[in-house]
Amino acid sequence: MTSFDTSPQLNVWRALLALAVVFVMLATTGWTALRNQRGPTALEASVTAWEHGRIDGRRLPDAQASPARLARFFASLTEWQRTSLARRYSLAVGNMNGAPVDLRYLANRAALRKARAVERLRMHDKRLSLSGQHEAGRRAHQYEALLHRDRHILAFDPAGAGKVAEVFGDLGRAERVSVVVPGVDTELLTFQRTQRKYSAPVGMAESLHTAERAASPGTRTAVIAWADYTSPSGLGMEAATAIRAEHGAARLNALLRALPGRAPVSLFCHSYGSVVCGVAADALPRRVTDIAVAGSPGMRVEKAAQLHTSARVWAMRDADDWIQDVPYLEVGGLGHGADPVSPAFGARLLSARGAQGHSGYFVPGTESLRNFAQIGVGAYPTVACAGENDTCRADLSATAAA
Repeated sequence: MTSFDTSPQLNVWRALLALAVVFVMLATTGWTALRNQRGPTALEASVTAWEHGRIDGRRLPDAQASPARLARFFASLTEWQRTSLARRYSLAVGNMNGAPVDLRYLANRAALRKARAVERLRMHDKRLSLSGQHEAGRRAHQYEALLHRDRHILAFDPAGAGKVAEVFGDLGRAERVSVVVPGVDTELLTFQRTQRKYSAPVGMAESLHTAERAASPGTRTAVIAWADYTSPSGLGMEAATAIRAEHGAARLNALLRALPGRAPVSLFCHSYGSVVCGVAADALPRRVTDIAVAGSPGMRVEKAAQLHTSARVWAMRDADDWIQDVPYLEVGGLGHGADPVSPAFGARLLSARGAQGHSGYFVPGTESLRNFAQIGVGAYPTVACAGENDTCRADLSATAAA
């Protein structure tokens, strides 16, 4: 839901809810399943090659081993050996939870160069339609941008619409880590935008990182723009269900469990991203101290306590956000439950003053962004609550760089 600035036809949502029984029947037939790939993807091929690979006669560990097991393996290697593996199995290593962060950056640069070469060839492939050639050009241009020397790509998968995650700041040395979880229509080609910059994951994360540094200059912070899940496309059936969120939640928790260090982590979940965070909540590592949602259609529960997490739950919504007109209920798998900004839900309610609609929560100068930044650095007593009271700050103290 990150790509919509004006109110959609909300009767579509109501019609979808009315078709709950039909949907459940269709779901059991696989109608909502992810599109099948013809043959292995490039990432799958890289993982398969890794599983049959060796380094100096030693077999490589299972690519799905625990992050701690993989971290020990990489620590046992020389710098040359690590670099060799990153170049030989670039997609596998670049997406491997447990691999050193800097090595993942290196591997993903290699993978991006290969993907760029593929798209450059496709740009001139006469077997493709003009539309297909044009899309290849757009993807090649995006890969070129991601390859800029100042960018740190933590995850990359060119298959389908594409997945990617980027780090702002020094993740390995960070004292506070923030993860931006975006909503629908998030893919490779919408990962960053020139127009409406702050409605895209890169703009959101970059803006938050700048605001966190301003809020606490002495705190080392890192922000992850996390678009490493397959989000729903538009406001159709997928956006009204938790199917994509369930896959995304598993991937999000895998990332969180593999983050280096012990720094506290805050999640900033926008629109359908708050559904992902809600589904992920009961399995979050304890180092996740805060979940802040903005423009949420619901978190798949009726009350914050039902998320079963030790993290503080924050919520905000701009007065002009069209999401408030979406039915806040769940029927037969459709809909996402109670409104997180309703008093009965039990979240800490934050001011979103200045956000201006559904896609403006990360715009510089807004109180919504300032609140996010204060949470990100642990400066809880300075957040601005919704309304005239200060109940959102009850029983909180500053824990910056804790």
